[in-house]
Amino acid sequence: MDLNSDSGESFSSWRMGDDDAMMAIVTSANVACGFHAGDPSVMRSTITAAAANDVAVGAHVSYRDLAHFGRVFVDVAPNELINEVIYQIGALQAMAAVVGTRVRYVKPHGALYNTIVHHSAQAEAVGQAISEVDDSLAVLCQPGSEIARIAEKKGLRVVCEAFADRAYNPDGTLVSRCESGSVLHDPDEIAARVVRMATDHQVIAIDGTVVGLDAESVCVHGDTPGAVAIAAAVRSALADAGIEPARFT
Repeated sequence: MDLNSDSGESFSSWRMGDDDAMMAIVTSANVACGFHAGDPSVMRSTITAAAANDVAVGAHVSYRDLAHFGRVFVDVAPNELINEVIYQIGALQAMAAVVGTRVRYVKPHGALYNTIVHHSAQAEAVGQAISEVDDSLAVLCQPGSEIARIAEKKGLRVVCEAFADRAYNPDGTLVSRCESGSVLHDPDEIAARVVRMATDHQVIAIDGTVVGLDAESVCVHGDTPGAVAIAAAVRSALADAGIEPARFT
């Protein structure tokens, strides 16, 4: 099972998360590309840490929205979205090349991630951007989403993920961060939940129903309070269950 984490989300002197500690735990890093967080120096240092720990580097592309951390929907024209996604991937690819590694996949961030679960036009734009840049890049996304369907149609590799620390709706979508209980915080509870995801391919939704979930990767958010302890508990619990953390790329 791959463990991925949103990384490189600091900006100038403002700090978000503990990337150095997370790189020793996760197997894939979704690196912010400057549109919702991150800047050139943060991008380079994050990729350097990932390479030093043999962690796969992914482009964490977003709406152009530093003010809201990429968590607000933007009704951007598809052609503009294509170019903005290409721009972000290209920036990260240049930094990765300098460090001596490469970008291996793309994971949309925040509101863009949630929007392209169902928004066909924006999902098409993201898929088109990735295929134009490099059709060997995998797409890390939600199972059953529009972006998964479109990416597969374009011949891109689709890697479905689950979320360790986010609550699920009965339909398999994520509970909005605006709602109470949308983010989980107890490391032991989260770790047990991930083991169930990995072994039984199930998650308990916020209303108590059982939801089927087939995922190759689990996201442990780097910006959740206590993220390092959560990630360490998840990795340890998977190992105890005989599941080796490994990159999907």
